Amino acid sequence: MEQLDDAVLHRSRFGTDFLWGVSTAAFQIEGAHDTDDKGLSIWDVFTTQKGAIKGGHHAQMATNFYHGYKDDIALIGELNIPNFRFSLSWSRIMPQGQGEVSQKGIDYYNNLIDHLLESGIEPWVTLYHWDLPYALEKQGGWTNRESIKWFADYAEVCARHFGDRVKNWMVVNEPSVFTGAGYFLGIHAPGRRGIKNYLKAVHHVTLATSEGARRVRAILPDANLGTTFSCTLVEPASDKEKDVAAAKRVDTLLNRAFIEPILGLGYPEKDLPVIKKMTGYIQPGDEERAAFDFDFIGIQCYTREVVKSSRLTPYVGASLVKASKRQVVTTEMGWEVYPPSIYQLIKKFDAYPQIKKLIITENGAAFPDTVIFDEVRDGRRTKYIKDHLQQVLKAKEEGANIHGYFVWSLTDNFEWAEGYHARFGLIHVDFETQKRTIKQSGRWFAQFLKDA
Repeated sequence: MEQLDDAVLHRSRFGTDFLWGVSTAAFQIEGAHDTDDKGLSIWDVFTTQKGAIKGGHHAQMATNFYHGYKDDIALIGELNIPNFRFSLSWSRIMPQGQGEVSQKGIDYYNNLIDHLLESGIEPWVTLYHWDLPYALEKQGGWTNRESIKWFADYAEVCARHFGDRVKNWMVVNEPSVFTGAGYFLGIHAPGRRGIKNYLKAVHHVTLATSEGARRVRAILPDANLGTTFSCTLVEPASDKEKDVAAAKRVDTLLNRAFIEPILGLGYPEKDLPVIKKMTGYIQPGDEERAAFDFDFIGIQCYTREVVKSSRLTPYVGASLVKASKRQVVTTEMGWEVYPPSIYQLIKKFDAYPQIKKLIITENGAAFPDTVIFDEVRDGRRTKYIKDHLQQVLKAKEEGANIHGYFVWSLTDNFEWAEGYHARFGLIHVDFETQKRTIKQSGRWFAQFLKDA
């Protein structure tokens, strides 16, 4: 792997218009789960189920961003971060998911947006980051075709209330993850399982993404409008034909099945035959409705997966060769640390001529962190970010259409099924006292951004 030393990895190499930021999600940080009219989300309910979350954790308090956002925004400023990505809680704005809008929810996000702008920090809003209102889940959630309209109506409410100040919008976050984990495997909210639930959710989320974008575009024609996808470098365990074919199927599932219909290319059913089972849920005109001309596509890269052929695995005929068995360096999530993955994924997505711009909207790592004398020496995270930025720079200097990089995440937070065990933040959070401590990685990033 080609490496660049710190003298070469300088912010100026990326250009003056390259975007730098940090990303968060409402459910993972806000807390205040039943404050000011907020309705239940599927994650509020899922976290109450025995065994659903590691350690029995929940996010009722999380990092208390709802009440302490001004302090955290001050820390964003201290870290010299010019762009802040956060999501809106659908059930905070529309407690039942449709119909009545909560003025208290609107006021909260208005105050947050205003304070960001007053602090010289640009807001980047994600409309949906996994926390579907529970009232809608009781009606089938994303398996109900009505979810397309529910989401579009919600997107319109947000555009009308915040669009006078918010210029940058992301419609949906990582659809492959929340549909796969939540509607097929059942390990994330809402805990549904089965191929039927999954395929319905996939199709409806795809259509909702474009329909929501159209609603925002109609109200805010000049908005910078994108959506984000989780992507993972997939490589075969060997050069055997069956392993190569298995890797192609998994790559299709993880990296192509959601982006290609959005780009107007349809579902890649030729390379992943199980998608043909979706036929019964596709109505005339859906392929055209699924397409939308986004201003940018956000890609979110963390690792690589190595796969082998497996007849025992339904639908994809492939199984992962776990990183732990490959004797490679891993994060606390068990994910391989493989910086070239971000370079190769940038090149892969850059090959789609329909994509106008690419932005890395999430990249980061979880490692065990300890506060010693008010310091967190997280050298592995610092190295992770440096090494991945080197690969982003390599792709950019080779002409790739890459325009930004957002770290996941600002603070340690509620990390879904991992609870509070996986720490991704540039800032350490003591979840008992809510005390913040900027980590070594945060200090490094702040200096990197300062050295223009």
